Amino acid sequence: MDIGLSAPEAGGLLATAEGCLLAPYELAPAKLEHVFRALGEHRIDYSDLFFQYTRSEGWSLEEGIVKSGSFNIEQGVGVRAIAGDKTAFAYSDEISFNALEDAARATRAIARAGQTRRVPVRAAGGRRSLPATRYQALDPVASLGSEAKVRLLEKLERLCRALDPRITQVMAHLGGEYEVVLIARSDGVLAADVRPLVRLSVQVIAEAAGRRETGSAGGGGRTDYAHFSDAVLEEYARQAVSQALTNLEARPAPAGTMTVVLGPGWPGVLLHEAIGHGLEGDFNRKGSSAFAGRIGERVAAPGVTVVDDGTLPDRRGSLNVDDEGNPTQRTVLIENGILRGYMQDSLNARLMKMPLTGNARRESFAHVTLPRMTNTYMLAGTREPAEIIASVKKGLYAVNFGGGQVDITNGKFVFSAAEAYLIENGKVTQPVKGATLIGNGPDVLTRVTLIGNDLELDPGIGTCGKEGQSVPVGVGQPTLRIDGLTVGGTA
Repeated sequence: MDIGLSAPEAGGLLATAEGCLLAPYELAPAKLEHVFRALGEHRIDYSDLFFQYTRSEGWSLEEGIVKSGSFNIEQGVGVRAIAGDKTAFAYSDEISFNALEDAARATRAIARAGQTRRVPVRAAGGRRSLPATRYQALDPVASLGSEAKVRLLEKLERLCRALDPRITQVMAHLGGEYEVVLIARSDGVLAADVRPLVRLSVQVIAEAAGRRETGSAGGGGRTDYAHFSDAVLEEYARQAVSQALTNLEARPAPAGTMTVVLGPGWPGVLLHEAIGHGLEGDFNRKGSSAFAGRIGERVAAPGVTVVDDGTLPDRRGSLNVDDEGNPTQRTVLIENGILRGYMQDSLNARLMKMPLTGNARRESFAHVTLPRMTNTYMLAGTREPAEIIASVKKGLYAVNFGGGQVDITNGKFVFSAAEAYLIENGKVTQPVKGATLIGNGPDVLTRVTLIGNDLELDPGIGTCGKEGQSVPVGVGQPTLRIDGLTVGGTA
């Protein structure tokens, strides 16, 4: 699905990127071609240049006042050459022809041991990639004045405090980022993207009878600060306060093996961590994933379909092109319980002889690309959520998650529930705290017995870490019933 922007507007991304990242430094196509020829003096399969300009800011409120603000500008270029399964990489935070030559020399020295073919060099910009545009080329940082940003945070705090006198502290953070990237490749492709990103989060503390509990909410996406309307602020305040007050009434969670119902939306972070990482190409090429070599096999219960989709309009994990300049796409990973494919960048797709999926991502110009998730979610089923809850005699209903850990090699995970309830005789009853879900990702997929018709995506808060790199992502799922899941409790 597109948001209706035309090809000329998509072409405007290239014009913006060239005007920001090439023209000011007199980097004409002939100079880029010179760099590629220098890289190609040794035997390599592929090389690329990744130019980036990022302007970002953050505002934080605590104890009723905006206590801190930050503003940062970062730019630079990464130079990469690939020979076989080896990657040579160098970067510079200076954009200039001399810096490019220095980075190319460093990369060439690293790549010298390559034993593959010489890569053909075509004129840089010979093929200009014009993908569909999934979000507008907005500048969030300039979309609202500084005083208005402060007022926005102050209003959110007032909304939270007005909901209940037991709210004693409110902490809120507003962040925005304007990023321009340009990718030049040794095969002549020139691609660009202009990536806006905003996020607003709030955490509250509620106190009563000597007990203190927290609640949080937030969201955002690839848009500007206009996203945070009065209605959105009111919803964030309601969610955060409701969670904190619910936890004030919570009793210790029981422990044992039981039926667990996961709510829709953000609980998809469990799917992301326990299953999604195991479907990234590099782990499977190296044989370290529990899903390695299992394409075509049943890995989940019937009805379970999982996709990764970088094309969703305005979503936090969406991209017009990935960080190798390839258009993002909707990739079916698991279809009706059968493993269909992995998420790939060019290196792993080539070595595995599999198609590209547009999942090459990097934190910045100073990092190498890795196959990463964009927006990863399970498709809806046919059951009403109320029907799923009514089917459980005794179990746990988890509607929000905090932190978690997963071991990619065996799929084992541990996740803490930030908001959870008991299910007793088909009804949601007492809130509980301290519940942790313990299991094995591939095994959990086979234990899904009912799938709701209420697919939701998260509100735009996810950040994924891998090999020291962080990138924005999206998650989602419908209500799910999972049988025989281990719950660690505090009772």
